Amino acid sequence: MLLTFQQAKQQMLQSASTIKSLHSEKVTLFEALERITAEPVISPINVPSFDNSAMDGYAIRLADLKQSKLLPRAGAIFAGDDISNLHWSQGTCLRIMTGAPVPKDADAVVMQEQTEKSDLGIAFLSQVKAGDNIRRMGEDVKQDSIIINKGTKLTVPTLSTLATLGMSELVVFKKLKVAILSTGNELTPIGKPLSGNGAIYDSNRFTLKLLLSKLNCEIVDLGIIADDPNQIKQALISASSQADLVITSGGVSVGDADYTKTALKELGTINFWKMAIKPGKPFAFGKIGNALFCGLPGNPVSTLVTFYQLVQPLILVLSGLEYSSMDFSFKVKTATNLKKTVGRLDFQRGMLQINAQGELEVSPTGAQGSHITQSFNQANCFIVLEQERGNVAKGELVTVELFNALLK
Repeated sequence: MLLTFQQAKQQMLQSASTIKSLHSEKVTLFEALERITAEPVISPINVPSFDNSAMDGYAIRLADLKQSKLLPRAGAIFAGDDISNLHWSQGTCLRIMTGAPVPKDADAVVMQEQTEKSDLGIAFLSQVKAGDNIRRMGEDVKQDSIIINKGTKLTVPTLSTLATLGMSELVVFKKLKVAILSTGNELTPIGKPLSGNGAIYDSNRFTLKLLLSKLNCEIVDLGIIADDPNQIKQALISASSQADLVITSGGVSVGDADYTKTALKELGTINFWKMAIKPGKPFAFGKIGNALFCGLPGNPVSTLVTFYQLVQPLILVLSGLEYSSMDFSFKVKTATNLKKTVGRLDFQRGMLQINAQGELEVSPTGAQGSHITQSFNQANCFIVLEQERGNVAKGELVTVELFNALLK
């Protein structure tokens, strides 16, 4: 009986969590984008580091304002001013600019739009509460607090926050090393002319390199390996000695020249090599030496779907990410009939959009064969059809899973 998709994914993630041995390195803040933190990030300072004004306006004491709604102006404070020796008389106010330090004995800042200026001073027109328009020290980030947990992918907003703390370096996990190779006598390197009617371009290895680059992996490219048992065996030995994860494309089906699975049996272990999914049924997962192994199908769409759904979460865990499901899924009506055979979980490529009635609906992006690469070009989601579900009629609810950043 074939493994279900969820059973296969669970096995892979459990294998990753039991074997991963992660090493860390220190990188500059600029180099840390999309890297994963190897330790909690602690704030060295308070942000803001001093009480400051959120508005252009006037700093006041509430006691003064109770005595009179008209206060003489005693001076001005600008951003960057040193006010350590500032003294301002009782019964007065201070002109203050956005970002300027607020005196310790000031209770609030009144925005200038709520005041009127005259020869006698500044008239305050609205009710004022303690703390109005003052950004307190440590309000955003407190010194010595954990601001980013271990196992977090660093994004532009998180790194921008760290820049406000003056941090220039971070400790992150080293990049996962991934070896890739394609198998097949029919494969031709991109850029060279096709020879013979059976020749095709090795697009899968190119696609894998793009995907692995987006996942911040260090890539070991072993090229195209001919359909020869000894060459495939030697290539897998070389790959497993250089990398944490080995990914192949092709050679894991049931054809006479599908030698990858045979070599894997001799060199390591096979956890499984078939799943009840479409596309991507012939997917192998196992281990060679200290490296995990993923054998992807040869059809381009099958390669992309299985990488996205299975290899991507595996890589994130192996890279040190505290993994949680990346799926953003919900149910919508389908705009057309969908063909589906009972027995396999089906990942059809779809376009989610708003119809003329202002409702979300989803349509398949043309033919869904595992060789039809055009099905991805207009897609923005997967239409996920349950294993035991058959054909779907127009208007029925289906599960839609929006593409994450890997396919955008």
